Amino acid sequence: MERLQKVMAHAGVASRRKAEELILDGRVTVNGKTVRELGTKVSSSDKVEVNGIPIQREIPVYFLFYKPRGVISSVQDEKGRKVVTDFFEGIEQRIYPIGRLDYDTSGLLLLTNDGEFANLLMHPRNEIEKVYVAKVKGIPEREGLKKLERGIRLEDGKTAPARVKLLSLDKKKQTSIVELKIHEGRNRQVRRMFEAIGHEVLKLKRERYGFLTLHGMNTGDIRELTPHEVKQLRTEAMKNS
Repeated sequence: MERLQKVMAHAGVASRRKAEELILDGRVTVNGKTVRELGTKVSSSDKVEVNGIPIQREIPVYFLFYKPRGVISSVQDEKGRKVVTDFFEGIEQRIYPIGRLDYDTSGLLLLTNDGEFANLLMHPRNEIEKVYVAKVKGIPEREGLKKLERGIRLEDGKTAPARVKLLSLDKKKQTSIVELKIHEGRNRQVRRMFEAIGHEVLKLKRERYGFLTLHGMNTGDIRELTPHEVKQLRTEAMKNS
């Protein structure tokens, strides 16, 4: 479900602010009924008309993007830094990222123009697993890794239990490669979890999102999800709803 004014703006009817004025003026109907509430939400199956004319919604699109480091997970940046949508030249639809990856984090990121789909995947209760590989300073002790597995207390609350695997270590350089599997998506969560056990993250990559991987892709590559993959993601998210 998406807010009515957002759906209207995405369909190119008007800016979001102008769409709100049209709603308040009683010029918008949903399934034949006039709507004047700005908080109204509609689904993809609802029929929306403005001044008696049905709006033409964008065809939903779904992309998998191998985000490089040094790119903002947004559609614009006030500081003029590179954003993920800069890689999608020629795409007519107004797409945006599902969730985010930090500026210094690379890896798998999904983008879409389907707000209902994005909200479904991002809802915490739907518990879609994300797999990260981190290069950290130092060599974590077993007890530290167990803390991550049990859930660790951060300033915004305790994390859910994680699955952790020490992949390799370099005693000479005093660095380690650790795989972390979580289903939450808090701001800078993986980095903060490692910092909480005394290990700074030097490099971080998201390698998997649900069943999706970066197999066969290079940094900056994009591919469209297949209808089957989109359906599978919906199913995976809804089984925990």
